[in-house]
Amino acid sequence: MKSICKLFALSIVVLAASCGNGKKDDSTISTDVINVPSTATGKPATPGSAPEITFNEAKHDFGRITQGEKVSYSFVFKNTGGSDLVISSAQGSCGCTVPTYPKGPVKAGEVSKVDVVFNSEGKSGLVEKTVTLVTNCNPSTRVLTINATINVKEE
Repeated sequence: MKSICKLFALSIVVLAASCGNGKKDDSTISTDVINVPSTATGKPATPGSAPEITFNEAKHDFGRITQGEKVSYSFVFKNTGGSDLVISSAQGSCGCTVPTYPKGPVKAGEVSKVDVVFNSEGKSGLVEKTVTLVTNCNPSTRVLTINATINVKEE
């Protein structure tokens, strides 16, 4: 009988502990932040005031290059929205594609660029690579594409 009472008491303690104290976990991100475009200040954007990233072009063809050559291109964009645009990250699809982007806010109406360096070492034939940007725009991601036809060096 004592073991049943101990088991019952232990069950009550475990149940009470699992219910928690009702505090909200501050480490979680509210879906409001994800679903509602924000300005660089973190405040929700009102219609027409959200940042907007507009590229002159989102795809660039380097044409024919020689294997081992490093080539670069600047994707020019303008913040055509009504508040500061922030690029929080830029990730190449492989280590051979390295982007550089503005680390601070791009003001409304301001022009800036994302530079992409492509290293063709070890590549051959038609190659297509991407750079994915994460911004405070809606939608939050943009994809830039580069391609090249790589000729292998004759020895």
